[in-house]
Amino acid sequence: MPNGWQSVQLDEIEPVPVVNGTLLWRPVRRTMDIGAFGINAYVAPSAGDDVVEEHTESSLGHEEVYVVLSGRATFTLDDETLEAPAGTVVFIRDVDVKRHARADEPGTSVLAIGGPRDAAYEPSAWEDFFAAERHRTAGDFDAYLEELTRALERRPDHPGALYHAACAEALAGRPDDAIEHLRRALQLRPELAEHARVDEDFAELRDRPDWPL
Repeated sequence: MPNGWQSVQLDEIEPVPVVNGTLLWRPVRRTMDIGAFGINAYVAPSAGDDVVEEHTESSLGHEEVYVVLSGRATFTLDDETLEAPAGTVVFIRDVDVKRHARADEPGTSVLAIGGPRDAAYEPSAWEDFFAAERHRTAGDFDAYLEELTRALERRPDHPGALYHAACAEALAGRPDDAIEHLRRALQLRPELAEHARVDEDFAELRDRPDWPL
């Protein structure tokens, strides 16, 4: 890194397919080892695909800025919609606002920047889950499990880390571990039950007598 700075072209950052391949994540923060705030880029391969997943920032407490880099998107912010061509900047200060953006053109890309107003930033656990997806997409479930196991070691009682580790264990043929970690995830975050009931990763576990749902 010359003189304490670096630069990168977004296209040089290898995209990771996430959300069943309907969204491409370019991990800017991890690539450049940015520690002060979160920053990542997202690309929707096709019109109609998500370019920002529906979510709130209630659990993390992050204010967020979205910059439409190319294409055109439609943002839904609670009950309001916003047409957002390239060059649009959207700032969401209220962490409870439900946010979502759909690509209106193929290849629409959005840069997302976020962090807490009144606290030190810490990298979000979901980055670990997204990063592991490249192994899942390749069908390498052992590598998928290995990466998520490391994520769980860093956050041993994080419900999301437990849940994703359980998914990986189920796919890698470790059903006992999957049941144990899923049960703990549900204890910590009961609302995960709704997703677990339909998650195909657990399809072969639902007939077990110790299935926790």
